[in-house]
Amino acid sequence: MQSWYTILPKNPWISIYVWIIFCIMPFYFIIRSLSILEISIGIVLILLFLLSHYFSFNSKSALLYMWISFEMVLNIAMTLMFGYVYLSLFTAFFIGNFRNTVGFFIMYGLHIGFTILSIVAGYFIDLDLFLSQTPYIIITVVGVVLLPFTLYSKNRREKLQGQLETANERIAELIIHEERQRIARDLHDTLGQKLSMIGLKSDLASRLVTKNPEAAMQEIREIRQTASIALKEVRELVSDMRAVKLQEELARVKQILEAAEIDYEIEGISEGLQLPVLVESVLSMSLKEAITNVVKHSNAKKCTVIIEKDNDEVLLTVYDNGNGFNEKLNIAGNGLKGMRERLEFINGSVQIESKNGTKLSITVPLAITHQKGSE
Repeated sequence: MQSWYTILPKNPWISIYVWIIFCIMPFYFIIRSLSILEISIGIVLILLFLLSHYFSFNSKSALLYMWISFEMVLNIAMTLMFGYVYLSLFTAFFIGNFRNTVGFFIMYGLHIGFTILSIVAGYFIDLDLFLSQTPYIIITVVGVVLLPFTLYSKNRREKLQGQLETANERIAELIIHEERQRIARDLHDTLGQKLSMIGLKSDLASRLVTKNPEAAMQEIREIRQTASIALKEVRELVSDMRAVKLQEELARVKQILEAAEIDYEIEGISEGLQLPVLVESVLSMSLKEAITNVVKHSNAKKCTVIIEKDNDEVLLTVYDNGNGFNEKLNIAGNGLKGMRERLEFINGSVQIESKNGTKLSITVPLAITHQKGSE
């Protein structure tokens, strides 16, 4: 059930108490009349206006325009008979919440016209009364002109914003769907043919193993070569999906060390370093883990990051002057374990020295073939 106060305009600029005052004030203007008939007519007009305003909140289409038009007529009557123009603000606020563009501009123009005409006529009917209220009348006219258009524009912006958010969500869903389709196609193109070839060659090798062992061994070698190629392509596909730029990680490293109040130096090649995507991603993640350990466990005052590259490999060194390795973390810790696993995936290695601090050296070959231990 709708509460009585929901028919009062909810406006961030004007308190609900001000609207209540606007509802009570017309009775003050009415009781100034000496005629009981005029007082009765005024009270009836006020009640009819409040009733119309209430029904306008619960009406749609043609009935809505009917009740708004009825409010305008009551506004004119209250202005001409009692000099009370402020009920027009209620109507102005409600018109500002119209969704239909054509309906808004029609009712907006009619309301402004009727309000101004009734005020002008009021100056001729009771000049002294309207002169005493001129400042407030001017404010009311400004409200009647600006309030509906401001609310209409605000509601339209909110509607467009909602549509934009919905569209962005839909675009995000489509991007995710398209990415899934792309990954599915890439996996199919990468693995489908090669796995089929491996299966066929495995069947052939199983038939030749007793009849022609040399041919069977050749098939097995070709199976191994095909598997290595497939593994390399899968690694490249994964690296494209989870690429992490080393330069971006270095920028985050600077922010982390500055926040931890640790002096730092970054030496060697840091810009324009051309690395395979997979190598760059693994180096970035390893650097992140190393710096995290420095900040959390070392109590160091200074950290140095050195990046070197030659024709065959990349060397990443992280040195801090803190407590030393044995005091700050365990060799089997999840962070170092994960770092080792990622590096082994690309034939990399990590060495840790603990002397006057900790020196962590990561070496990654630029030519990625297959994992260690696969021979």
